[in-house]
Amino acid sequence: MSFFNKVFASVGIGAAKVDTKLEKDRVMPGEEVRGVVEIRGGNTEQKIDDIYLSLHTTYIKESDDRKYTATAQIDRFRLTQSFIIQENETKEIPFSFRLPLEMPLTLGRTKVWVSTGLDIKNAIDPGDKDYLMVVPNQLMQGVFNAVSDLGFRLREADCEQAPRHLRRNLPFIQEFEFVPSSGPFRGRLDELELVFYPNSENEVEILMQVDRRARGIGGFLSEAMGMDETYVRMNIHASDLPSLQHTLQNAIGRYC
Repeated sequence: MSFFNKVFASVGIGAAKVDTKLEKDRVMPGEEVRGVVEIRGGNTEQKIDDIYLSLHTTYIKESDDRKYTATAQIDRFRLTQSFIIQENETKEIPFSFRLPLEMPLTLGRTKVWVSTGLDIKNAIDPGDKDYLMVVPNQLMQGVFNAVSDLGFRLREADCEQAPRHLRRNLPFIQEFEFVPSSGPFRGRLDELELVFYPNSENEVEILMQVDRRARGIGGFLSEAMGMDETYVRMNIHASDLPSLQHTLQNAIGRYC
């Protein structure tokens, strides 16, 4: 009987199972994620060679003039050394890890999840997937608030494959596209795009693309030649937040 149980376990029948329980699923970039990995033994003892957690997200990739959704692994964490899980035994392994500051927000079509895997030799490795809701941290929210107070409305947020000169640690960047619905830039700009490059929890570099609205014959010619877009880089510290709206208005206004 034991022999057949081992055979079945090797093809995933009656084998060990894994379930990850997150302390909470609403998190911010840079925040610590805590939880427990629960492993339940199957019909026979099995050796667990490795337990790992990995962070994943989706982004838009382009190849041969075709766009499709790809998956990127952002980080990976090993939890424990190898051990034996006995028949019908239950083990709980607590864990904690810190989300990277570059973690994309789950806005638009972007999804973020934690994958849990057991590495079992000569067997189908069981796994588990748990989705996270990643929301802005205080610094990012301060930037969003300042942009909103200037009359901009978020139209789209997407993770897209980045050219090498715009990459840092990940193969993509997350772009936030705003349109002026009121305020001083309505009728003067087509859109404003933001990209965040965190330097620390208290400082972020932002890349702004200011897309000017074409006015007159010269304006239309500039737009046709792709000259209506201007890139602005700024470093923003947490201490800058009280005056950020005024700072952004001056920076954007120079290119209108």
